[in-house]
Amino acid sequence: MTLHTCSYGGGWQSTAALALAAQGRLDYRVFVFANVGDDSEYPGTLAYLHQVAAPFAAAHDLELHELGRTRRDGTAETLYGRLTRPGSRSLPIPIRMPDTGAPGTRSCTADFKIRVVARWQREHGATAADPAVTALGITLDEIHRARSDSGIAHQRLAYPLLDLGLRRADCPGIIQDAGLPMPPRSACWFCPLKRPTEWARLQREEPALFARACDLEAQLIERRRALGRDPVYLTRFGRPLAEVFAHQQGVLFDSHDRSDPDLDACESGYCMT
Repeated sequence: MTLHTCSYGGGWQSTAALALAAQGRLDYRVFVFANVGDDSEYPGTLAYLHQVAAPFAAAHDLELHELGRTRRDGTAETLYGRLTRPGSRSLPIPIRMPDTGAPGTRSCTADFKIRVVARWQREHGATAADPAVTALGITLDEIHRARSDSGIAHQRLAYPLLDLGLRRADCPGIIQDAGLPMPPRSACWFCPLKRPTEWARLQREEPALFARACDLEAQLIERRRALGRDPVYLTRFGRPLAEVFAHQQGVLFDSHDRSDPDLDACESGYCMT
C-alpha cells in the first residue's frame, strides 16, 4: 500500500492541511515534522507542535511524527550544532553576502528536512517502484515554490492545497474554524531569509533570542575573519544585526519587506509552511 505523508512545517499552510485532514477534506493521515534541532527551531514553533498540533492530531486519529537528523554513528545532529561546531568551516544556512546582500548556497533544508523525511519514508516501505506520496503545504500565491520532481526516487510530490485552490490568506479561517490558535511564523530563529519586520519583532518581543542571533552572527563573522575571508551577515544590509536594529530602528524597514526578492526564498516547501 502506497505511503502517503504530509510535511508539517509548523506554519499556517501545514497547520491548515492538518485541520483539513481532520475534517476528511484531505486524504492524508500521516504528518511528519522534521525538527532541525530543539536549539535551532523557533521555540514558538516547537511549543505549538507539542502543545497544540500533536494533541489535535491524536484527537483526530492522525499521526504526527517528529523526526530528527542522526549521524552515521547514531548520534543526533542539529543545525545550530553544525554551525557552531569548533573548527567547522560549514555555512549550511543561506547566509547573506556582504557585497550584494544575496543569500549564499545552503544545505540546511536538504540535510535536516528533505533527507530526514526521505529516510523515514524509506524505512516505512517507500521504494522506487512504490514511491511515497509527499504532500507539501504550498498555496496558490507561492506556486513558484512547487516542483514536479523531488530528485528522490522513492518520493512523489503532491500539493493538496493547490488542488483545493487555496491561498495563504485562506489558512487562518481554516485553522480557527477547527478551534485551533494561529501558529507563529515557522523558520529557524536565526534564518537569514527572515523579514526585517520579523527581526524587529524578535528584538522587541524576544530580546534574549535576538541576542543569541547577534552572538551567532558574531561567531560566524569571527570565523570568516580567522580564515581571511569577508564577513557574512544574517540580513541583506551588510552590517551586524545589532547595528542594523540599534535602538529598535527595525520599524523603519516595515515598508521595504517586499524589496528583497530573496525573502521567503526557501523553495523546498518544507520550511516556512
